[in-house]
Amino acid sequence: MAAGLLAYAAVSAQPGTKLKPDETILLYSDSLVENTDPVVAKKVSSAGYMMAESNGLSGAETVPESGNIGNINANARFDLYFPKKPNGQMIIVCPGGGYSIVSSYNEGIYVAEWMIEKGITVAVVKYRLPNGHNEVPLADVQNTFRYCREHAAEWGVNQIGVMGFSAGGHLAATALTMYTDAATRPDFGVLIYPVISFDMKITHQGTHNQLIGYEKDAAGRNGKSWNEWDKACRRYKGLEKRYSLERQVSSDTPETFIALSNDDTTVPAQNSILFYSALLENKVPAEMHIYPAGGHGWGFSKDKYIGKGNDRIGYCREEFEASLERWLSSIR
Repeated sequence: MAAGLLAYAAVSAQPGTKLKPDETILLYSDSLVENTDPVVAKKVSSAGYMMAESNGLSGAETVPESGNIGNINANARFDLYFPKKPNGQMIIVCPGGGYSIVSSYNEGIYVAEWMIEKGITVAVVKYRLPNGHNEVPLADVQNTFRYCREHAAEWGVNQIGVMGFSAGGHLAATALTMYTDAATRPDFGVLIYPVISFDMKITHQGTHNQLIGYEKDAAGRNGKSWNEWDKACRRYKGLEKRYSLERQVSSDTPETFIALSNDDTTVPAQNSILFYSALLENKVPAEMHIYPAGGHGWGFSKDKYIGKGNDRIGYCREEFEASLERWLSSIR
């Protein structure tokens, strides 16, 4: 494995913390090309995986001061953070962003800083955006699992879970239900205001459309024979069913912690409730917390990162963190 392949570019945007990853692992490339992400380790290595399918994007990523990275393609990667005193747990974090960007600060590095303080090893995945290739994000997460499983012993890790927010929660829930083998099966899951269902009555339409496309484009009648149209319609409805993850839960789904706000108008609470209900029906241990206010997207953006009084769940932040820490300790 090559190490220290390319120094990262200095840019003005900063994530509100001086924390840097200990190592950045490129999933498919040998070098970090045209990088503008300030959250990159000095040590950049290559995992050496073959890219089975491209997402068709090219050019440099977009990284505004918010840390919402767009146009992720060949630079698909994950940032590793190692605690001073590892407790044996590791979490692979999937930031959200509607499958159109990756919220790498709010749902990435801020999460990592909290986790490593608790002794948890962290990998924040900056996964490729689908751009019409629905299997690409999951492939990146599963390859991250494979790499972390291979190196778990040297890192002092004996348990690896997945955590996701919003569309990243959909991706994490996909990892929880669509694993391919023991290496890619998470040991546990943490879902924060996740998109779960692709039922158009309750889904987040941006997440739905970015992953599987617009129905009018994928299953429209124009220019198709009846047989072609019928096949396209059945395929599209099949994708909606496949990615409605409440349908994919089984008794083998890993135990899961869920948190959300009741007043979330972006991703309705029914998404989490459906997944929680499916876990209960399959006798999978689960815990869910619904806070009365906070809306969507509060992540780990606490006052120390975004300014005093701006934390949308400031009134219950301590309760949320205490519950999550207790649950994570209980499953070790």
